[in-house]
Amino acid sequence: MKAYILTDLEGPAGVACWDQTRVDESPKKSVAMELLTEEINACVKGILDFDQKAEIVVLDGHGSGGVDVRLLHPKATLLFGKGFRPPTGIDESFDALFFVGQHAMAGTENGPLCHTYSSLNVEYYKLNGEYIGEFGCRTVLAGLYGVPTVFLAGDDKACDEATAFVPDIITVPTKQGMGVQLALHLSPKEARRRIRKGAQKASKRASKIEPRRIEPPYRLEVRLQEGKNVEGHVKRGARLIDDRTCVYETDDYLALPI
Repeated sequence: MKAYILTDLEGPAGVACWDQTRVDESPKKSVAMELLTEEINACVKGILDFDQKAEIVVLDGHGSGGVDVRLLHPKATLLFGKGFRPPTGIDESFDALFFVGQHAMAGTENGPLCHTYSSLNVEYYKLNGEYIGEFGCRTVLAGLYGVPTVFLAGDDKACDEATAFVPDIITVPTKQGMGVQLALHLSPKEARRRIRKGAQKASKRASKIEPRRIEPPYRLEVRLQEGKNVEGHVKRGARLIDDRTCVYETDDYLALPI
């Protein structure tokens, strides 16, 4: 098996506040990175429980860095650095996409640390008229290459979002959202135990899950938060709708800000 694990820092058990995730805001970030990395390792172990010879690539998807490379499982390789552009290393050679540490899309009620790409700027994304978050955008990206999304670990709202988008996906809720910075968390050890078991189950099911595809043309509407300027999106080719909203219209999914 060849597996791609996409990670983020907001979803692990024990992570609840913005100052655990942002650049240099708090020494708590190093603890959050350790919690995420151990959940990644649990996912890696689950995949290896299914296939001891599995090839596993991990993408650190958190902007300021979320993986403590010193703790990463020795059987995994890590994609991390600057200048990422989709598809960020995923291609037809992969058998499955796994998400670890995932949060829900911007605007999700009681979604812990919920946002869509930028917690400081974006109010929402809509793809072809439907609200979509990072999970959906990356799942469709994988689908372009025939890769199914089979697993997600994160808060319960992220799990609900994933199941609505990919009904056959295996999910592991690491915490129950009670607010933007409030959740009822599993213990880290219990979260890891469940993630390992869930990743093994997802690996077994991978060949039966269809890739999630959305056919072109693509219309991505991006609305920013109050006081934010859409000029950067307009320079990338988006058409201005109002002072906070713009739209991309293209047949090339990789041209979108995903």
